[in-house]
Amino acid sequence: MRSHCDIIEKLASQRALEKSEWMSLLTALTDGEKELLHKKAAEVATANFGRGIFVRALLEISSYCRNNCYYCGIRCSNKDAQRYRLTKEQILECCAEGAKLGFNTFVLQGGEDPKQNDEWVADVVRAIRGEYPDKAITLSVGERSREAYALFKEAGADRFLLRHETRNDGHYRELHPVPMSGENRRKCLFTLKEIGFQTGSGMMIGSPGQTVEHIYEDIRFLEELQPQMIGIGPFLPATGTPFENRPAGSGENTILLVSLLRLRFPQALIPATTALSTLLPNGMERAILAGANVVMPNISPPEERKKYSIYNNKKSTGAESAQQMQLLEERLNAIGYHINYARGDYRQE
Repeated sequence: MRSHCDIIEKLASQRALEKSEWMSLLTALTDGEKELLHKKAAEVATANFGRGIFVRALLEISSYCRNNCYYCGIRCSNKDAQRYRLTKEQILECCAEGAKLGFNTFVLQGGEDPKQNDEWVADVVRAIRGEYPDKAITLSVGERSREAYALFKEAGADRFLLRHETRNDGHYRELHPVPMSGENRRKCLFTLKEIGFQTGSGMMIGSPGQTVEHIYEDIRFLEELQPQMIGIGPFLPATGTPFENRPAGSGENTILLVSLLRLRFPQALIPATTALSTLLPNGMERAILAGANVVMPNISPPEERKKYSIYNNKKSTGAESAQQMQLLEERLNAIGYHINYARGDYRQE
């Protein structure tokens, strides 16, 4: 059996790992070996992106959702959820603010809101594209038809985020009710890539029922999909859901996955997620020092931010607020990094 350090070196050199090697990295690293892994991942990220961290302006456009996912605070049956939806005019106002702050990517994220249907989303994208022809537009509005995705692309969207959450169909059924299916989620992801979107996927770490074997299957799925963006965050419980009393996922395991995926996908855009910053006070810094290269400050209307409560105690102030960009710059500077305001498109190797 290779030593763990040898396996890390093998992964860093872009050679395929055997299942036993992946399982060893996922379960058996010492603290010293984890430090080596994080160091290698940060070196790979710096070699590909320098020390600039891309910033995306996040707009949370609706807390209504037709789905009833067992982990999500805005699930349709959660009577405690506070609901709102932004109008096109509000979204354009937020984009104007973001543009003044220097953002070159807008990320529109929301529940699968029936009133924000395909035509509405396309109309909003066209309006943003008309105002900002050179900026990137990212959507994260869930499972839609091929025709809808093609409509969004034609309207001017560049990227689409849709985390697969888990590759294991049995585990998927533990997290989502019928009629949702892992098969359809994966079909959507491959459709997005076929249409030409820069496509993002990813998963929760420590979600109820998750095993190390499931995480291994997730890695293999990502190898098959070859996404341009990978979002990794810990499971966090949400009030009003079947999992509200379950323990949160591990921040340490999340950071481990950030490093492993950075080495496996050296060109991928990997964010330091809000969920990780919610779980760990220094989660953003630790993720960046483990290979992450994107942060997504929130430019949603301040009065609505707390309502987009997909999990408890969601961080929505400080460096997660676009009004605090100077604080973000200072935090990055403290660990030897800085804000990069470029679009930050995926670069094919």
